[in-house]
Amino acid sequence: MIVTITMNPSIDISYPLETFKLDTVNRVIDVKKTAGGKGLNVTRVLKQLEDEVTASGLLGGFLGESIKKDLDEAGITHSFSPINGETRNCIAILHEGKQTEILESGPVISDAEAEVFLNHFTDLVKDASILSFSGSLPTGLPKDFYAQMITICHMYHKPVILDCSGESLKLALQGEAKPLLIKPNTEELADLLGRDVSDNIEVLKEALQDSLFDGVEWIVVSMGAKGAFAKHNDKFYRVEIPKIEVVNPVGSGDSTVAGLTSAINNGDSDNDVLKKANVLGMLNAQEAVTGHINLDNYQKLFNQLNVSLV
Repeated sequence: MIVTITMNPSIDISYPLETFKLDTVNRVIDVKKTAGGKGLNVTRVLKQLEDEVTASGLLGGFLGESIKKDLDEAGITHSFSPINGETRNCIAILHEGKQTEILESGPVISDAEAEVFLNHFTDLVKDASILSFSGSLPTGLPKDFYAQMITICHMYHKPVILDCSGESLKLALQGEAKPLLIKPNTEELADLLGRDVSDNIEVLKEALQDSLFDGVEWIVVSMGAKGAFAKHNDKFYRVEIPKIEVVNPVGSGDSTVAGLTSAINNGDSDNDVLKKANVLGMLNAQEAVTGHINLDNYQKLFNQLNVSLV
């Protein structure tokens, strides 16, 4: 069983407008509201792949119950830990080809709620084959909370795919227990290392051999339309992808994480791990709905990808 973790989920609200007018009324006809958060995007894709998956994290209040209902209707198994605060809203206003986002910070998590979650999480870890953590931590949790969770996974010999950034990622990398895989982009790499990192192959090779990444088996660097660069143990891979028509790129990184998690869980080869992940990211970008893929196009794209040792 795959367990996905979303510590700061949301109700994602989309307001499409032909024009967005400040300081007056804007009326919206076609409103979309979905259970959101990076980990839940991962979950939805895994469900479409027919992997056995359970979603977990923190939920509270009326909006938390709404997310549970949304997942129930999608047939997605979930096991969240309750909090007293209200789960957040995240609003995207789509206008004139642009996207303006209004993101609530979310509830403040108490020490007691954090402890209850870790106990609940430990029970989930025991039954998991692999775990995927995605997104930011809510206010109130310490920056090393992912590192604490990885330590629990390490105790039960369960691998972790970690998709976060900033201090939470750095502390997870500095801990004794390491994630199996991380998926930074070049900007996040630069932030971690405190120096410029471009998408030049030799620059990336040098960056990924930094001692900060010691003990991390997989590093997959997202490069958008240029594909990806990856390090698995002592091997380096360049992933070249075909040009596609992009409809909505939001959630493509999460779909890539779903592919990485699914393929590693299935014991796929390095080539197939990287191909599956990147194909799913592209399939998401071709759809209007975040966290949705059309598997009818899977094999065609899979065959067009090129993964080479460098």
